[in-house]
Amino acid sequence: MSYYPQQNRRKLTVGADGNALMNLIALLLIVFVTFAFIQVVYTFTYYKEGSARYHAEMFPWVALPADLGTLVSRPWTLFTHAFVHDGIWPVIGNLVWLLGFGFIYQDLTGYRKIIPLFLYGSLAGAVLFLAAYNLVPALRAHNEGVQLWGAGAGVMAIAVAAAVKAPNFRLFPMLRGGIPLWVLTLVYGLINLASIPLSNTGMHIAYIAGAIMGFLFQSAQARGSDWSAWMNRAWDWWVNLFNPERPGKRASFKDELFYNATVPPFKKSTNFTQQRVDEILDKINQKGFKSLSEEERDILKRASGDGK
Repeated sequence: MSYYPQQNRRKLTVGADGNALMNLIALLLIVFVTFAFIQVVYTFTYYKEGSARYHAEMFPWVALPADLGTLVSRPWTLFTHAFVHDGIWPVIGNLVWLLGFGFIYQDLTGYRKIIPLFLYGSLAGAVLFLAAYNLVPALRAHNEGVQLWGAGAGVMAIAVAAAVKAPNFRLFPMLRGGIPLWVLTLVYGLINLASIPLSNTGMHIAYIAGAIMGFLFQSAQARGSDWSAWMNRAWDWWVNLFNPERPGKRASFKDELFYNATVPPFKKSTNFTQQRVDEILDKINQKGFKSLSEEERDILKRASGDGK
């Protein structure tokens, strides 16, 4: 885990220390508000053409294109598509379900699994989306202009992983013992598939891929294989890359061998003669002991036999 976690958490978290779920929700909200503001600027600038120009000039740079030729020039969209939404209702729906399933999953597994799982689910949705629109003839013929966006695949991965982790986890226990988590996950999946227009095949494909990834991720976790470990190590390395106080920073060779002694290896001392001692004694008689310098006091001490 990262060095000095309390320091890092204060800088990188929202709400409770290390609350990855709240960080993820905050990031999704910030991205949505940013692009909504850009769309408003387009609307005020181009009036009726604003929305069309925004979707033609700005949004394609962050949404995942189905066309591989376009993807080659925008490879970052493999990841950015999961954080952008086109409309207020899609982002609200995803955030509400993310908060619900994410809270349960994070409570069961801790703070260091949910963001890697979200990224795995989103990437799985992107890969299957691209494969379908470039390998299935019926879809390939119409992949021009088709885009994938939204956190749906990542949220679906979290929902399924939570159901696999604790299928009998009960919600609303006052309702005749509560609703099993697996039932709520099934309802969520059906609602999402039903709410997506039949013409938007890409969204259906991404959601299915996210569900499969959530199942595989949590099944591997149950077998002792942590797919999130390498992501967490990479993040810890980045967070502590420029931390001069990290425990792993090794002392220099000369510091280890030569500069760790509790006493100095030698001490410089001034040679003295009997004449010098007599001069110091005369000074004491005339001006007092307090008038002596450190060097004179040291000579007097060594002359008396107390110092070496």
